[in-house]
Amino acid sequence: MSDPVRTADSADRSIGQLVATATAEMSALMHDEIALAKAELRQDAKRVGIGGSAIGIAGVFALFSLPVLSFAAAYGIHNLGLGLAWSFLIVGGAFLLLAGLLALLAVRKFKKVKPPEKSIASAKQTAAVLQSVKPHPRPVGDKAAVVARSTT
Repeated sequence: MSDPVRTADSADRSIGQLVATATAEMSALMHDEIALAKAELRQDAKRVGIGGSAIGIAGVFALFSLPVLSFAAAYGIHNLGLGLAWSFLIVGGAFLLLAGLLALLAVRKFKKVKPPEKSIASAKQTAAVLQSVKPHPRPVGDKAAVVARSTT
């Protein structure tokens, strides 16, 4: 059996209660949208971290290892019979090639980062639903007619 008190309560809710309920539901919806966006961005943050690490490692190799290893390799090549200038050019080119490969890896990782598509689609769907909502017509009765006449 239905509870007549509960049915009367839900049918006779005031405008303030309806607005409060709508506000609470909109707030919950926005919190859910934000949670979805955070979840999607967390996945892409890992990709950005790997790409940023690759760039950082490339920079470290290019800056700190070049002087030490360049001298050692260039003198090693020079001991094989090649001129000293050519030895240094070969070593410098090899390190630049290594830095370029690491930068290419970083660019590939950055290209895999995508916008939060699920959040965007959900937000567009919510906006479309809210745009199509129309206010409920007020019942025409004695009370509504009296209020309408007294305000004019």
